[in-house]
Amino acid sequence: MDNYQEKKRRAFAFRITLIAAIGGLLFGYDTAVISGTVSALNYYFILPRGLAEISANSLLGFTVSSALIGAVLGGAIAGYLSNIFGRKKALMISAVLFMIASIGSAIPELGFKPVGEGGYTVLTQFIIYRMLGGIGVGMASLLSPLYIAEIAPAHKRGKLVSFNQLAIIIGMLIVFFVNYFIARQGNDNWINVTGWRWMFASEIVPAAMFFILLFIIPESPRWLMLKGREVKASSILGRINGAESAKLIMNDIKGSSASKQGKLFMYGWKLIAVGILLCIFQQFTGINVVLYYGPEIFKNLGNGTNWAMLQTIVIGAVNLIFCIVAINTVDKFGRKPLQIAGAIIMAAAMTGLGFVFLSGSLGVAALIFMIIFMAGFSFSWGPVVWVLLSEIFPNKIRGRAMSVAVAVQWISNYLVSWTFPMMDKSTWLTNMFHHGFAYWVYGVMAALAGLFMWKMVPETKGKTLEQLEKRWEVKNI
Repeated sequence: MDNYQEKKRRAFAFRITLIAAIGGLLFGYDTAVISGTVSALNYYFILPRGLAEISANSLLGFTVSSALIGAVLGGAIAGYLSNIFGRKKALMISAVLFMIASIGSAIPELGFKPVGEGGYTVLTQFIIYRMLGGIGVGMASLLSPLYIAEIAPAHKRGKLVSFNQLAIIIGMLIVFFVNYFIARQGNDNWINVTGWRWMFASEIVPAAMFFILLFIIPESPRWLMLKGREVKASSILGRINGAESAKLIMNDIKGSSASKQGKLFMYGWKLIAVGILLCIFQQFTGINVVLYYGPEIFKNLGNGTNWAMLQTIVIGAVNLIFCIVAINTVDKFGRKPLQIAGAIIMAAAMTGLGFVFLSGSLGVAALIFMIIFMAGFSFSWGPVVWVLLSEIFPNKIRGRAMSVAVAVQWISNYLVSWTFPMMDKSTWLTNMFHHGFAYWVYGVMAALAGLFMWKMVPETKGKTLEQLEKRWEVKNI
């Protein structure tokens, strides 16, 4: 009977984790859908303006990365909204934003001009809809791992939170396939005029599914404690951990004063700095250059549109495989060893990729280095950063501290995505380094990320959130 109850509890925790992780899937879907549309957006919105090279490249970078501006706002307000309305309702708000952005990005002239006749004049509307989707992305990027961490048993928390990253990758991989098959429905001209619309519109399906499924999951027990609803919180913890364990966890939560708000820096500035730097280094390794501009990078290698998108699918598959490696090792080996190993691999791969571009010996070698980089990121800085962010902040400041860290993460994401076209398409840099310069920058940042992880970030595996809070109180990092 006890074994049956344990299986039932595991199944319940797994089920609600999967539903919450759809927020991660939409995060990945929305951020990666842009990868198949970069050339079309350039053709449809940028080229007709007749701008100078620097201005055109800057506007393209801004258009591609505009969702990230919304993500900064979404990340900044998610903790505040989740503290007021609850983690579950805040996730519902993000789902609604995903649905609105999907339709609006596909038909930006809707309500202004006949569909198909707006041309480059509706770029502002397109950017606004992308920003709305970005707000949803920013909210989901914080709320999904936060919710899962507050639900999950301590000994399974690393694995279950990592499912959020797996969902992000699955979302990216799905949209890579969707973009590829949409692109095959016509030639480049059809993609530039019509195909890109279908790519954005396809997001309505997972967004609607997420919104519906959120109705069947419970609220976070730690948020319920924050609002003084102890009976409900105890009931949910019992369904996940069993009655006896739930009592102990409830006592720990009470001891941590989870029902009281605290000042953001009450545990010291170094704790907040660690969270922020984790987010900065995750982005400055260049991961989203590979994800957003993957097809364009492969076109620089001399490939056509369809073949470039197919190679992007290969990168997405590697991302998925090595994220599964992380899920199965993060609670075994710990967070720190995976992070350091991943940083070393990424630094070597980006450095090698830069030299491949410089040499002009493109093709298989470049693809191999990109696969190595993606493998290194996917078992370390991809999933493990989200695990650490969901763990390191004490109950009293978790929502607000994660909002600060995640907002900085999206600012970093935006800066990387915005500046890459300026480095990659610069005539002077291209003549000097043959598209290789940007990858050396990312290689250096990956090396610094490994050093930071080694020197400043403690191990967190196997502890309850309340035990980790006591550690910060004693050591103040």
